[in-house]
Amino acid sequence: MSEKAAGLTHIGASGEAHMVDVSGKQETSREALAEGAVVMKAETLEAILAGNAKKGDVLATARIAGIMAAKKTHDLIPLCHPLALSKVVVDIEPDHELPGLRVMARVRVTGQTGVEMEALTAASVACLTIYDMAKALDKRMVLDGIRLLEKTGGKSGDWRVAEN
Repeated sequence: MSEKAAGLTHIGASGEAHMVDVSGKQETSREALAEGAVVMKAETLEAILAGNAKKGDVLATARIAGIMAAKKTHDLIPLCHPLALSKVVVDIEPDHELPGLRVMARVRVTGQTGVEMEALTAASVACLTIYDMAKALDKRMVLDGIRLLEKTGGKSGDWRVAEN
């Protein structure tokens, strides 16, 4: 085994990638919250909020895309386990100070592994969808601050990002 592979959970003794075996882990309630933002011109934000984006309802489409992405995380991120998610909520709120839109994605499961990647994927894809839906208005939009805010449950317990 290479020194690099020693102690890594997704790398086998010969350096080959593999999915971690979670069959011996206890099923517990697990939840994760992730966030992201799309920074844009004030005029772009106003057009989105007024429903004037040519492609349609930006916020509804981004919410659906985020939910779908959480459900498909195992297809997008190598070595993630397919999970029977019990809840996915994607909230999108305007932030006139950015200016832009803030995305919050909360994912819940009762299972043997956490849902951090599902929450991060939901937030990321919702932000990407906002960009796609509004790029005709503002190609200089910036996706920003995609990160995990908290996770609960599982063997490692609860975790929350430090407050500034």
